[in-house]
Amino acid sequence: MVSWPQPSSCQGAERNDCISRFGKVSTVSQFTDNFARRFYYLRLSITDVCNFRCTYCLPDGYQPQGTQNKSFLTLDEIRRVTRAFAAAGTEKVRLTGGEPSMRRDFTDIIAAVRENDAIRQLAVTTNGYRLQRDVARWRAAGLTALNVSIDSLDARQFHAITGQDKFDLVMRGIDAAFDAGFSKVKVNTVLMRDVNHQSLETFLDWIRSRPIQLRFIELMETGDGGTLFRQHHISGAVIRDQLIQQGWVLQARARSDGPAQVFRHEDYQGEIGLIMPYEKEFCASCNRLRVSATGNLHLCLFGDGGVSLRDLLAHDGQQEALQARIAASLATKKQTHFLHQGNTGITQNLSFIGG
Repeated sequence: MVSWPQPSSCQGAERNDCISRFGKVSTVSQFTDNFARRFYYLRLSITDVCNFRCTYCLPDGYQPQGTQNKSFLTLDEIRRVTRAFAAAGTEKVRLTGGEPSMRRDFTDIIAAVRENDAIRQLAVTTNGYRLQRDVARWRAAGLTALNVSIDSLDARQFHAITGQDKFDLVMRGIDAAFDAGFSKVKVNTVLMRDVNHQSLETFLDWIRSRPIQLRFIELMETGDGGTLFRQHHISGAVIRDQLIQQGWVLQARARSDGPAQVFRHEDYQGEIGLIMPYEKEFCASCNRLRVSATGNLHLCLFGDGGVSLRDLLAHDGQQEALQARIAASLATKKQTHFLHQGNTGITQNLSFIGG
């Protein structure tokens, strides 16, 4: 393991001020597992509540998990957990849910994470229903990247998939994101056989003159979604083969990027990304860890359980203990998921941990 340099704000004469703001400067080495994978990327869920009823995630709407009176991570707990990860090499944080913008303090959460200069990228994955109203505020607070879930460019099919007649609202939200200064927007599309897998040309026409990275995500089996998976799963290789035939070129992947294979074409302003968790060696480049909205560390989206961090997030002064617990947990991270065997772990639906 290699030591990670401290952020510039913790150097020289400003060091004491940095310590007072962020706590004791860490000497913990970068988070690394037994397979030499380094973790630059934290996916932090801040709620499991969602107002959409997507067929592949929450077809019956949001149902509280566990106790009815559970509490989600507070603003200060979010500061502490992201500070600990940043001090051990994490440079990208993605805020997820559920639908993260359902938290009333969402803009404050963005600002709190961005207090730490070591977090170079702060992204959110959203269903987009509050984009038009709030995206300018999010960008002003420090949000640097945006993923919006859109599974169809047909308004009626969008309604059928999400349970919400909000297609036009979400599309206006994407326009608002560009107006707010985002140079690129990523759009997540869950790839489903006989639903949208034959719509590639429609999506390509949409991104021809728009700086949108459209990401096709293979439908993944969850504990609640086995029947739908068997009906609608299709490999992203079908899309990849079409792209290559049309002259799209695979791009190199940066160390803090997500798992997408990204393709570009000289005739298009937009890009295509493919996320294919069933492809061989998908897990070999894993660079991300997950923390749930209730403060559990998850080493894999489809793992068997979580490691509680909540007791070490209650107050300042626990950062080294927190980092030590995370580092020790990495010794148990498996080399791969077991989706091919139909083992979905504890993930009953994709809002449970944050997708």
